[in-house]
Amino acid sequence: MKKSLIAIALATTFLAGCGTSDVNTESQTEVTKTASNKAELGSFGIDLSARNEAIKPGDDFFMYASGTWYDNYEMPADKTRFGAFTALAERSEKQVKEIIDDIASRSDLNEEEQLIADFYQAYMDTDTINKLGITPIQGTLDQISAIKSTDDLTKVFGSAWLTGASSPIAGGMWFNRLDPNQYEMSIGASGLGLPDRSYYLEEAERFVKIREAYVDHISKMLTFAGVKDAKARATAILALETKMAEGQWPREKRRNRDLTLNQIKRADLAKEYPGFDWDLYFAQTGYQVPQLNISQPDPVKAMIKLVNTESLNVWQDYLTFHTVKNNAGLLSEDIYAASFDFYGKTLSGQQEPRPRWKRAISEMSSTQSLGFAIGKVYVARYFPESSKQQMAELVENLRTAMGQRIDDLDWMGAETKVNAHAKLAAFNPKIGYPDVWQEFDGVELSNNDLVGNIQNLRKFFNADSVAKELKKTDRNRWGMTPQRVNAYYNSSFNEIVFPAAILQPPFFDPNADPAVNYGGIGAVIGHEMGHGFDDQGSKSDANGIQRNWWTDADRAAFEAKADQLAAQYSKYEPIPDNFVNGRNSLGENIGDVGGLAMAYHAYKLSLNGKEAPVIDGVTGDQRFFLAWAQVWKEKRTEQSMLNQLRAGTHAPGRYRAQAPRNHDAWYKAFDVKPGDELYLPEEERVRIW
Repeated sequence: MKKSLIAIALATTFLAGCGTSDVNTESQTEVTKTASNKAELGSFGIDLSARNEAIKPGDDFFMYASGTWYDNYEMPADKTRFGAFTALAERSEKQVKEIIDDIASRSDLNEEEQLIADFYQAYMDTDTINKLGITPIQGTLDQISAIKSTDDLTKVFGSAWLTGASSPIAGGMWFNRLDPNQYEMSIGASGLGLPDRSYYLEEAERFVKIREAYVDHISKMLTFAGVKDAKARATAILALETKMAEGQWPREKRRNRDLTLNQIKRADLAKEYPGFDWDLYFAQTGYQVPQLNISQPDPVKAMIKLVNTESLNVWQDYLTFHTVKNNAGLLSEDIYAASFDFYGKTLSGQQEPRPRWKRAISEMSSTQSLGFAIGKVYVARYFPESSKQQMAELVENLRTAMGQRIDDLDWMGAETKVNAHAKLAAFNPKIGYPDVWQEFDGVELSNNDLVGNIQNLRKFFNADSVAKELKKTDRNRWGMTPQRVNAYYNSSFNEIVFPAAILQPPFFDPNADPAVNYGGIGAVIGHEMGHGFDDQGSKSDANGIQRNWWTDADRAAFEAKADQLAAQYSKYEPIPDNFVNGRNSLGENIGDVGGLAMAYHAYKLSLNGKEAPVIDGVTGDQRFFLAWAQVWKEKRTEQSMLNQLRAGTHAPGRYRAQAPRNHDAWYKAFDVKPGDELYLPEEERVRIW
């Protein structure tokens, strides 16, 4: 989903951009009924049958923990990856489907239930959708065809939030990083059709072939819009996007918060970024934008130059293609099939589309759709309040452990520790679901107009955002719905957020052994806390204000350790000649390594000095690290892996599972010795938090 001006864009740090583990997918209600005192996985919360004990833990901890599963699991044709996150997402999808089916079977619906029923029926009405073909977006295509000037072009760019078109200059409403009580528009360079700028610029054969296939795809999508000489015009679009890619920053530079904080008054915008009618652009949304942040100054200037120097005809073709592409999932099945052939098969290695009902639920479940209307029912039906209470206790245990670890740091001085403790104390955990639910007053949806429904929802959320623009920020808002299997840290509010759907096995099981919960959800809590202290999150203070609260010496010591971790991950080579970007994934890797340390510390505190029992021949420490590794077991296509390496901020699951190689306790637990593949001498083990 591309960012647009309608959203209060959530530029936060997520737990997962990657895959998953095989778990039972029966409803949580049934799990509670049938196994109220038994762990869902194995005898104590871990699937020991997934292990490959022929592999030494010190050689490949991922395969030791999950190798039998990995070798025997066959990827379904509609998947590009599978593991714990995917399995829980499928459980959540099935539960949401039960909710929708129940709503559809009734006639006594309240207003929100009627919205859900109408949207779902419109999405599933393929007869109507196929009859309409491309006509639902014809009005936008006609507007693009009528472009006669740069002003006309700017209007279409500014209204891309509504139409689903793309724009080389885009952004969304976020928080003022110097005053998180205020909203602020953030603008950057955007608009590429391939996953990352490297797909345009690298000359390796795989990227050359992808670009050739991309031109063919563009040509097909232009043909649906009635464009003649589509192949030549597709080639010109690729040339334009290549110039856009050349002007954009690489991902590791885009995540540097020192470089992306560039506030400017609206009155000075035209002088600092001339050649673009900013007033006309913002007028398409209704935002007043008294002040904004230009997150990528030079790239924005590069995009403005292209707007003024590239042919209007090429920009029209670019907009035509992107409008068809971005709406393909809402249009007739032949258009969707053409889109899937490239974005599913070629780019991701997916052999078959997901069932339409799953695509419907995915479309409905976002924060900018009916996700919270569905989430309210999901929580009432599937999320026990006891899980929220137990999770709150775990968070406080992790907070205590982190506080003790800060006290014990030998590389951080007393002055910085005071500020670190203040930030830790100010962490605000949100667990399960919002205290205040999103309201949908005034939303009108039809049961036979899918594109119209999407646009009505976009208008609703845009109006909601415009109304809040100059008001104090809403700290009750959530950036994820309760049925989302993930977690995140929001630096502006210094909050850690755990939706209900992730609080299930293998992450969290009230009946599992404590070591398993600490190695699973405990390390997830630590991961999100760790984002407040990673290479970028550490640039904001306890109040969410971006400022330097470190002494120079302590910051230098921290960055030396971060550099060491970046170098460690950059050695991983999942695909020949394609390595993990240790710098781009650094925040997530700090979150993993630090989160594990916090969780292990908290686990040891929970034992009150006693030895953990050995269960099924597995010690407490072994259970802790195995729980972590099985959270990150995953299988994925090579194309999906390439996307992850180039366009994602997370290391692949295989390498996240092996984060324990930086922890002394792991070496002792599994008798890892010099000569083992994962062995690191003590001085090379990265210990930050």
